[in-house]
Amino acid sequence: MPKRFDDAEDKPKTLTTYTIALDDAQMEKLRAACAAKYWEEVEVPYARFAFKGPKVNVTAYTSGKVVVAGKETEDFVQNVIEAEVTGAARLGYDDVHHPEWFEPHAGLDESGKGDLFGPVISAAVVAERPAIDAWRQAGVRDSKTIADPQILKLDELIRGTPGAVVETCYCGMAKYNELMLKPRANLNRLLAWQHATALEKALQKKWVARGLLDQFSKEPLVQRELKKKGLERFHLDMRTKAESDPVVAAASVVARAEYVRTMIALSREFGDRLQKGAGAAAKAQAAALVEKLGARALGRFAKLHFRTAYEVVAAAGRLDELPLPVPKERMEWRK
Repeated sequence: MPKRFDDAEDKPKTLTTYTIALDDAQMEKLRAACAAKYWEEVEVPYARFAFKGPKVNVTAYTSGKVVVAGKETEDFVQNVIEAEVTGAARLGYDDVHHPEWFEPHAGLDESGKGDLFGPVISAAVVAERPAIDAWRQAGVRDSKTIADPQILKLDELIRGTPGAVVETCYCGMAKYNELMLKPRANLNRLLAWQHATALEKALQKKWVARGLLDQFSKEPLVQRELKKKGLERFHLDMRTKAESDPVVAAASVVARAEYVRTMIALSREFGDRLQKGAGAAAKAQAAALVEKLGARALGRFAKLHFRTAYEVVAAAGRLDELPLPVPKERMEWRK
C-alpha cells in the first residue's frame, strides 16, 4: 500500500530548544511560574534552579541565561516566559529584532582559556541564512550550556553543513608553553593572533564583509592582527555574550568540540581523564601528574603560566627540575 503523505510533513519543525537572558526579578518570576505547576525541581551544575516538566525542561543558569528544552518548548516560551515573565513577544520575531543574525557573516569564539589542562582553541565560522536556520533548529547555542556528547554531535552537524566554512587555530602544548613562558608573553595577544589566523583561513574559502567576536579584551587586538594580514576591508565587531548570534554560537560549539577532542587525546596519553577548569580537582590531578611523571611532564598537559602550575611544582619541591617564574602577587581590593 503506498505511503500516505500528510500536509503536516511540509510544516516547519517545532522548536525544541530556546535560550534567553533574564534579570534577577525575571528569574524569580520564572521560578514561581514553574513551582506553581508542581514540576520536579532538579539539580543541574552551575544552575540557579532547574525544573523538569512533563514535556519540557527549564534550566536557569547563574550567568543569567535560561535554557528551555523539550517538545513543548514553543508553548512554554510563548505562554509562560513571554506572557508571565518578560511581557514581550519575541519568539518567531527574530527577523524583526535581529535581522543581522541572518545576513552572511563570520562568528568567532574560543575555548580552553580558563582551563589548566589543554590548549586554547580559536574558531571562526562563516555562514549564510540556510545554514543559520538549520543550526538554530538543531539547538546550536552557547557551548557553555551544552554537555560534551551533544557538543560533538553539533560540531559534526556544523562542519557538514553545505555552504558553511569552519576553521580553527591553536598551538600544541609544547609550543603554547614556549610562547607563554617568554618574559613579555600575553595570552590575549596570542589569542588575538589565533582568532585572526582562523578567520583569515575561513575568508580565503568564503568572503563576507563583516563578523562578530565574543569579546575577551577591551582593546581591538584581533582588529590589529587582521590589519597586519591585509584584511582592512573586513569589519569586525566585538561584544560580550555575543553567543546570542547563531554564527558566534556555532563558533563557540566548534571551539569547544575541538577542545574536548584534544582533552580526550591528552587524557589517553596521561592514562586518566584530565579535569576541566582550574579548581581544586585540576590542581590535585596536576600534583598527581608531577608525582607520577615528573615536573617536566606537566608541560605536556598543562598551561605552565597558570599560578596553579607554579604552586603544584613548588609544593612538590621540584622547581629545580622545572624552574617556573614566580607569579605576580594577587592584587587585593579593599573598601
